[in-house]
Amino acid sequence: MKMDPSGRHPIEGGCVAGDGRTGAAAVSAWAPLGITVFRVLWLAQLGSNIGTWMQTVGAQWYLVDAAATATIVALVQTASLAPSLLLALPAGVFADSFDRRRLLIGGSIASGVIALALTAVSLLGWLTPAILLTFTFLLGAASALTGPAWQAIQPELVPREQIPAAAGLGGVTVNGARAIGPALAGFLVALAGTSVVFGLNALSFIGAAIALLWWKRPPQEGLDDREPFGDALRAGVRYVLAAGLVKRILLRSALFALPASGLWAVLPLIAQRRLGLDSGGYGLLLAALGVGALLGVFVLPAIRVRISDNAVLVGSALVYGAGSAGAAFLPFGWTLFLLVLTGMAWIGTLTVLNAALQLTLPQWVRARGAAVYIFVFMGTMAVGSFVWGLVAEALGSGGALVVTAIVLLLVAASVALWPLHENTGRIDRSISLAWPSPTLVFEPGPRDGPVTIMRSYRVNEAEQAGFVRAMRQVESSRRRTGASRWRLYRSGEEAEVLLETFVVPSWSEYRRQRTQRLTGRDREIEEEAYARASGPADERHYFPPGDEA
Repeated sequence: MKMDPSGRHPIEGGCVAGDGRTGAAAVSAWAPLGITVFRVLWLAQLGSNIGTWMQTVGAQWYLVDAAATATIVALVQTASLAPSLLLALPAGVFADSFDRRRLLIGGSIASGVIALALTAVSLLGWLTPAILLTFTFLLGAASALTGPAWQAIQPELVPREQIPAAAGLGGVTVNGARAIGPALAGFLVALAGTSVVFGLNALSFIGAAIALLWWKRPPQEGLDDREPFGDALRAGVRYVLAAGLVKRILLRSALFALPASGLWAVLPLIAQRRLGLDSGGYGLLLAALGVGALLGVFVLPAIRVRISDNAVLVGSALVYGAGSAGAAFLPFGWTLFLLVLTGMAWIGTLTVLNAALQLTLPQWVRARGAAVYIFVFMGTMAVGSFVWGLVAEALGSGGALVVTAIVLLLVAASVALWPLHENTGRIDRSISLAWPSPTLVFEPGPRDGPVTIMRSYRVNEAEQAGFVRAMRQVESSRRRTGASRWRLYRSGEEAEVLLETFVVPSWSEYRRQRTQRLTGRDREIEEEAYARASGPADERHYFPPGDEA
């Protein structure tokens, strides 16, 4: 259930994206804690995240004490995040195709076993940098396999109107842990060595597994009509490629994650080599980031009442850049203060992107969409950590942070070019079931296909320009829900006839498109286009010869 050492998982915060002026104060920030199952899993997450941060500090400080190079120290970040590049998309398919609770239980147990093995190796004196990075990678792999499932269950635990508050409380578990875990780990490393913090991390996984076992989740719908793995993976990718709102969220996350990873990657080197701190002092630096992020969870709703979410993204990038530059030159006290502000900036960006994603993705593809987000964010962090390690080798850790600050300034300016779209997090993603079933002369099998759909419309010539514009939105809807090769044609014989064609991979894909994937917003898009036509469309379905059952 844990994710990256720079913040548990990239989806932390909790406010609805959009103009930031409505809905933020409608529900109490603490309301989800009144729901027992949310409260139990929330406490389990808090303990689990504290263990993650203790593990991170123990791993990084072991390498610093071993006089590892800047690149090797930065590889702790890369090793924990790189599995997301390999596993996030398959993990999203698993979370949409199998029972999510069972996946989370299995992942927590597997992570506990890996952490216990690391503890044993450390106690026996067999630990080396290579072995430590290997175990870090394995823990990251277990985390990557469970991350989409964890994110996908969040909307199940609370009513829709409490999703922003629930996401904000999720940020509290992450950032409360960031405030507690590093300071506690620094003290324990100095007192008893790294083996103790590795062992406590293993216990935190076991606690999470117990909480999940306690949760009596209702049976997950749709598992009896499970998509084949390849089809499900392609459907998820097709959705994201055709979803403009989601693609903009992904772009903003990547633009922020690339320079932001620099601070997390080189901060251990700043602590020891520039500030002359021990593990306890390094823990205080990380705790300052955590305290700032924790404060940000409570301060941000009031800020969002006054400014837009895009303005939050601009301000967060600027403040994060200032904190990174300050850590390169300022003394310990001022660095500590600026890191508090930097933590607030970190949670500011992730809060906006988190709630935007959760409220934009429909249920049928929520885990796969979250997996793509993890892939982009974690992958960018992993690559960025390695790159900033190389930059630190060439320019020094302070020089690397100055470069990250310059890049963050450019990221802030880029919001003017690529802002979050106005309707992000506000459209109707409830499943619409008001779709007629076609009448065919034979019963196709689930795998029969590909199926070509042709819909003929009669549209008055005066309405055709508006109809064609409206159909561009229909095209996006079709592609999001499984179609390809979409085209719109004019008839050469009848001036008022237009023909829409698209292809779905199989008959089962077509049925899913019509019964499981089309949302209220998709229905609105179609009705806006169909209102310009004269009468209902004539829809026909074409199969390759020989596919009749």
